[in-house]
Amino acid sequence: MSKVYLALQDNDDSRYIVEAIVDDNPTATVINQPAMIRIENDGQLVVRRASVEEKIGRDWDMQELHLSLITLGGNVDEDEDQLSLNWNT
Repeated sequence: MSKVYLALQDNDDSRYIVEAIVDDNPTATVINQPAMIRIENDGQLVVRRASVEEKIGRDWDMQELHLSLITLGGNVDEDEDQLSLNWNT
């Protein structure tokens, strides 16, 4: 199985996003690098709007993810409630 990943700038909003991702994807691995946070997982990774809103304490639009996004790897499926990265082998 191949890993999917998401890399975000290391800023205040991204830290909340990473917390939400880890809560929703307990097998995900977080790799902190200079100015970047990389989250990877085998097969699938999901970012849920409701989870980020709970962590960040305000309404959050999924499009805000793109303000901190550096790169991602996997097949993307995105709507107003979640972004899913999948890898079909």
